[in-house]
Amino acid sequence: MKFSLFYFDGDGSRPREDSYKLLIDSARFADANGLTALWVPERHFHAFGGLYPNPSVIHAALAMVTENVQLRSGSVVLPLHHPVRVAEEWAVIDNLSGGRAGMAIASGWTKDEFVMSREPHGSRRSVMWQAYDQLTTLLAGEAVSFEDADGNLVEARTLPRPLQPRIPFWLACQSTESFMEAGKRGINVLTSLLGETLDEVEPKIRAYRTALEKHGHDPESGTVSMMVHTFLGNDVDQVKANVIGPFSDYLRTHYHLLEGLARGMGVNVRFEDFSKDDLDSLLQFGVEGFMKGRSLIGTPESCHSMVQSLAHAGVNEIACLIDFVQDYDLVMASLPHIVELAGRDFDAPAMKIAV
Repeated sequence: MKFSLFYFDGDGSRPREDSYKLLIDSARFADANGLTALWVPERHFHAFGGLYPNPSVIHAALAMVTENVQLRSGSVVLPLHHPVRVAEEWAVIDNLSGGRAGMAIASGWTKDEFVMSREPHGSRRSVMWQAYDQLTTLLAGEAVSFEDADGNLVEARTLPRPLQPRIPFWLACQSTESFMEAGKRGINVLTSLLGETLDEVEPKIRAYRTALEKHGHDPESGTVSMMVHTFLGNDVDQVKANVIGPFSDYLRTHYHLLEGLARGMGVNVRFEDFSKDDLDSLLQFGVEGFMKGRSLIGTPESCHSMVQSLAHAGVNEIACLIDFVQDYDLVMASLPHIVELAGRDFDAPAMKIAV
């Protein structure tokens, strides 16, 4: 089992001189202690993840302070960008880092983001795959034709060239269909337990392996990276005491983000209509739910079985989301425990292929 660090900061709304101190220092720690990668998202217009509007800009900085760890987007929202710009930026990251760039792609979530796109929100999946095909062609050094402002076709061939022969790609997946599409295309998977249990995700992982094999790819070659909220320490009770307040605040921000998604689905939900007691109870329920079977919150020993379960489900890599706790000292103190957990032995069975 590989371990990496994932960032999705819960408070990007307040200007602070040290906004990126945790990011930089934890990145240095991951680099020096054998962790696999650093994942940075693309988020717009919301405090939830608001420190990370552009993963390529962030990784340009991280490339300068790390030497070993892979630098990945988690994810680039392809419909919001021209493929030429994405190819150029990530080729720069690959060069700055000495060939350590990796990219997860996504189709987008909230409608607000699509003020940056000329394409409608409803077309985002097809637009993402068209952009992906163009992006991979450009990164391979080949030309792609695009229309200019006058409607004329212009062949574009991007520079600089990336150092890697092929930058590795992940697809941000939630639905079974997206897992299968990733398998069909032979790319890796980035997923999470935000809205599901591991038992619900495991069949999707099997479907991914089946799709890999069906379309001529090695079914064991694909990486399934699972984002998991992670906070570890020496004592389970102390860990929970440290995390429950920050985690409640984090989920409070997350619930407001979910309001926008609910409205986009025609459901009118406003959490400000809840009484404080009801909202606190809801948040408490959310925290307890994440602690039971959806997170790595505890000690390396208490979380061993959860990692074992992830391995048995077909997960290859745990992307530890660490910055939901808004306390620099607590998070930095928890990182050695992640390294300790990563050093344990986990038995993974042979890959299970759906029939």
